[in-house]
Amino acid sequence: MKNKTIKKVDLIFEQVDHLAILDKTLNRSSEEIILDIIDSGLRGRGGAGFPTGLKWKFARNEDSEQKYVICNADEGEPGTFKDREILTQVPEKVLTGMAVCGKAIGASEGYIYLRAEYNFLLPMLHQKIDTFNNVLKEKKFDFSVAIRSGSGAYVCGEETALMESMEGFRGEPRNKPPFPTSKGYLGKPTSINNVETLVFALMIANLGPKMFKELGTFDSRGSKVFSISGDTPSAGIYELELGMTLEDFVNEFGDGDTKAVQIGGASGYCVARKNFKSTVIGFEGIPTGGSMMLFNSSRSMYNILRDYLEFFEEESCGQCTPCRIGCQQLLKGVEAVKKGLKPPSYLENLQRLSETMKIASKCGLGQSVGNPFNSIINNFREEIIY
Repeated sequence: MKNKTIKKVDLIFEQVDHLAILDKTLNRSSEEIILDIIDSGLRGRGGAGFPTGLKWKFARNEDSEQKYVICNADEGEPGTFKDREILTQVPEKVLTGMAVCGKAIGASEGYIYLRAEYNFLLPMLHQKIDTFNNVLKEKKFDFSVAIRSGSGAYVCGEETALMESMEGFRGEPRNKPPFPTSKGYLGKPTSINNVETLVFALMIANLGPKMFKELGTFDSRGSKVFSISGDTPSAGIYELELGMTLEDFVNEFGDGDTKAVQIGGASGYCVARKNFKSTVIGFEGIPTGGSMMLFNSSRSMYNILRDYLEFFEEESCGQCTPCRIGCQQLLKGVEAVKKGLKPPSYLENLQRLSETMKIASKCGLGQSVGNPFNSIINNFREEIIY
């Protein structure tokens, strides 16, 4: 490795005896399981970073005869492909992680919500699920897993839009509160976790929270699976310890001419070369759902921004005006500035619009459009104008 401060880890893809871990978990109380997850410091690996143990605790504390576990495999963020690889290589670990969550919160049913573009995985996953459900029956554990396929909408990665889709409605975000842990799928308490999060929960159940806390930093415990793409000689999936600087990351994965890194996919932040050293990859710096896209000097940041805005305009569900109209106006605005139809100062108006969208939009789609928009304009203003 070029830089020894980058630590590669193998927790997610490590082959383990998942049934032995399941047996050990079933012999523990739900309180013990949740306390271990809380103690580990595990936070959601889908991007939002909510403490997993607290989510499980909130769902566990709800008084309901029926509860649900949902594995969010609607991996629609551009530049992210880690969940597909996890489901392909270690599906049993995902299923067992769901069972661990089911034991912890008192749920009897679990569902994998699979991205429509990943339907080619369905034959394999159905086989694995059938085998796993038979094992659970033999162990007399009241929990079963089924799978639901998405319909290709980016917004259904948002947890409440996902549940709307599962219930047969148009994929649109719900108002919060109530939160899914109190009123989720079919109005029942529901824990929705990312694919990677559930596998980490399984490994914590197996190895204990101390092992997990030894990785990462105080604010960013553990490791993270990254989807690395773009101008890099080492594109692919890597599990790395959290807390590294972007400079260390670029030294390891860049092509020697990296001018920017898009952290967190299209909805994330674009960091310029001048800020590599001061940027930390983690919850104390810039968190990411896993996507890391590297761009070298041959890339036009205007074209990249325009592509992002076209994506958001297409994928906006249209439910709320700030997102529906805002995405359109941001795209038209940067195109007008580039063509000379609007003065460069018009970019400030567009940035104010993006800040309004962050406050007024109903879900994370509209709220996050300003992340790439402002970070690209602030760092590469000349490329947007000229």
